[in-house]
Amino acid sequence: MSQPTGPRPRLDARGAVDLSTLARNATPPPGSPGGLSAPGGFVVDVDEEGFPALVQRSTQYPVVVALWAPWSEVSRQTVAELGALADEGAGTWLLARIDADANPQVAAAFQVAPQQVPTVVAVLAGQPVPLFQGGASADQIRPVIEQVLAAAAANGLTGRAEPAGDAPEPEPEPELPPLHQAAYDAIERDDLPAAVEAYEQALRENPRDALARAGLAQVGLLERTHDVDLAAVRSAAAADPRDVDAQLAVADVDLLGGMVEDAFARLVDLLRVTAGDAKERVRIRLVDLFEVVGPEDPRVVSARRAMASALY
Repeated sequence: MSQPTGPRPRLDARGAVDLSTLARNATPPPGSPGGLSAPGGFVVDVDEEGFPALVQRSTQYPVVVALWAPWSEVSRQTVAELGALADEGAGTWLLARIDADANPQVAAAFQVAPQQVPTVVAVLAGQPVPLFQGGASADQIRPVIEQVLAAAAANGLTGRAEPAGDAPEPEPEPELPPLHQAAYDAIERDDLPAAVEAYEQALRENPRDALARAGLAQVGLLERTHDVDLAAVRSAAAADPRDVDAQLAVADVDLLGGMVEDAFARLVDLLRVTAGDAKERVRIRLVDLFEVVGPEDPRVVSARRAMASALY
């Protein structure tokens, strides 16, 4: 793993640094850069919860399901071609886009493995009809859709889909309290000490401000890893598993790189072989990293139990 570079993690609407996207690959929202075009017209996005309703629609008119993945440029291009053709069809068929990574049960129902995107399947009266797999241009797709429409007509599926309309405008993010906004602005300009100062002031004014406490922990992580030499840190940790400073540093970069379970496990193991002040330092860092990830995260819940076992 290489040391994270480039822009600092974004801030969420709560005012705390959102590091959750470092732990897993997030799908860009439709209509945003790197994502699909926004749904609308005769194009809908469907997840596992909405899949049964999609099957029901197929009893009225043809539904074409495109299984895609955010990491596959070919699948994004193919879905874009299908979307243009769906709007061209003006309701004679409906395009349903399904993120195979985010909806594995639907992908499994179509017997589509993760590496098999894009896969395009028609659903006629609840029955799947495989169409094609892999990239395809509009000129290649159009005759396939014509065959789907002919099969639908032969089976009495002559209804028309209603246009989905424009995607709803996202709700505006709530305004942040002044000190949270100050911390946000400081991180945006890469002034981490000023962000720490703002969050600390927020906690002085309200010691129960959980969002400020989380923000302070997250900014602290960014500060500690700002100029770290990853190779040197890992080398020192490997050379001496009981070197508390080295193990704390590796746990920081692991968590920042999305290796959350590894970071927690490293420090829990370190708790078991340390004592006195060193043990307390490790405990404090673990609690700090719990704040970074979030107390409700199942990985934190599990690690808290392991920490309690190591301590007592």
